[in-house]
Amino acid sequence: MSESLLPTISIVTPSYNQARFLPETIQSVLGQRYPQLEYSIIDGGSSDGSVDVIRSHQDGLSYWVSEPDGGMYEAIQKGFDRSTGEIMGWINSDDTHMPWTLKVIGSIFAELPEIEWLTTLYPIGMNECGVVVGARFGGGFERRSFFSGANLPNGRRHFRGWIMQEGTFWRRSLWEKAGTRLDTSLKLAGDFELWSRFFKHADLYGVGIPLAAFRFHGEQKTATQLPEYLAEAESVLLRDGLGKPALLSSGARRLLHRAIGGRPLSKLPNLAARSLCGAGLLYRTKSIVWHAGRWTVLPDYVV
Repeated sequence: MSESLLPTISIVTPSYNQARFLPETIQSVLGQRYPQLEYSIIDGGSSDGSVDVIRSHQDGLSYWVSEPDGGMYEAIQKGFDRSTGEIMGWINSDDTHMPWTLKVIGSIFAELPEIEWLTTLYPIGMNECGVVVGARFGGGFERRSFFSGANLPNGRRHFRGWIMQEGTFWRRSLWEKAGTRLDTSLKLAGDFELWSRFFKHADLYGVGIPLAAFRFHGEQKTATQLPEYLAEAESVLLRDGLGKPALLSSGARRLLHRAIGGRPLSKLPNLAARSLCGAGLLYRTKSIVWHAGRWTVLPDYVV
């Protein structure tokens, strides 16, 4: 695809005292040399050298600022409010994109106008030193499955995996439908709350390509405040229509996921797929693949 046909992508990085990880994050975005990139860094007034790191990369940035703010989601909102790109996303200051991420995303959105948001089906985890320590097939995503709680760990329900925030991108038109805002009253689960509003307007498509790496380290909020994150996210599900968990169905889905959920299900025999969907154990979803020289959407299933 001609570079002139690629959409502008707006990426925001919220930053606060992550100077040891920030250079790798910035380079993972700028190093892709995506031709239509609008990259902003919103720093919350760091005192650890982060500003020097940002300043050393400022020629590649559309905007940056370092000043006190009300937390991560207020910083991201500030960045999005200044953005103009057709495609949007954010990456935290300790995570990284893959070298191909933006061109993959840009070409998919350019070729498939029906897609309003998409995410990776292959989330990657890396350790504190940036060494990849995990890469797995996560399976697709579906609205009813999401609102049943399947993308939020809870011992009473079937859980099959997170929606990877740093590997998720959306059109500005969807952002506008969802209110052009993050819920800044939440301190931890603002991403999950945004997914909930997105699902009310559009299907989430999955692409079978790794797009980002999440860094595990002891200082991250998901490590130190996971119970608080889960409580915020649970409140979002309850607000948006999650009923009491159907324990029988949830238990059956958990067993089915253990048996077949760790691999793509698009080749599941039609009769079996229809029967499992009819029983509420499988959901239809949509995957993006490269086929015959173009991006193509194929039907798929998720437990």
